[in-house]
Amino acid sequence: MDVEDNQVGQLEQALLRQAQALAQEQDEAAAAACARIEAETATRLKLREEREILLAKVEAERLLRQQVQAEEARLAGEVDRLRWTLAQTVLSRARARLAELTGQEAEYAEVVQAFLAQAAALLPDMPLVAELSPADWERLRDRLSTLAARAAPGREISWRAMEAENTGGLRVLTANGSVRVDHSFEGRIARLQTELARAVMERLFAGEPDGETSSEAGWSQHG
Repeated sequence: MDVEDNQVGQLEQALLRQAQALAQEQDEAAAAACARIEAETATRLKLREEREILLAKVEAERLLRQQVQAEEARLAGEVDRLRWTLAQTVLSRARARLAELTGQEAEYAEVVQAFLAQAAALLPDMPLVAELSPADWERLRDRLSTLAARAAPGREISWRAMEAENTGGLRVLTANGSVRVDHSFEGRIARLQTELARAVMERLFAGEPDGETSSEAGWSQHG
């Protein structure tokens, strides 16, 4: 009986030791699994954090680019408006200077003579009609025959007043009205508007790229 009790005790001890060993193995396995899960979770969290930080940086850079582009566009618009205002101011002063020129009879007569010479050189060899504003007609009428003789010797040129007032200059056309050269101040400014604006920009904004220039089209054909 004692032998059997001893054997049973030994068996119980062996089972207990085996159970303890298995429990220890399970504890170690569980601890390793927990550590692995924690490491994987930490890695995933770190990757997610890095990805979110990267996305935040990309979004911040995108918003910054948008703000910079918007500011550049605003500043470019302000510069363009400033250029336009300055150019118009200069052109307005140029028109005022031309208006002053008409009051200086001797100098203005030379300008009219030069315009008439340019127009006569462009027009066909036939009788011409030169048109002045009503004010210039009255101001220069005593000089007109002399101006014509000096500007285009040998050409038949008659004079008449325009129906409407203008700043100055003259228009010259063939007697049959088929071809006309507009050398009025308004006509020349309109024809040379782009070139005048470019010249103004070059003077006001030295170093800027040159813009397109327009060539002076001296005459127009009428059907």
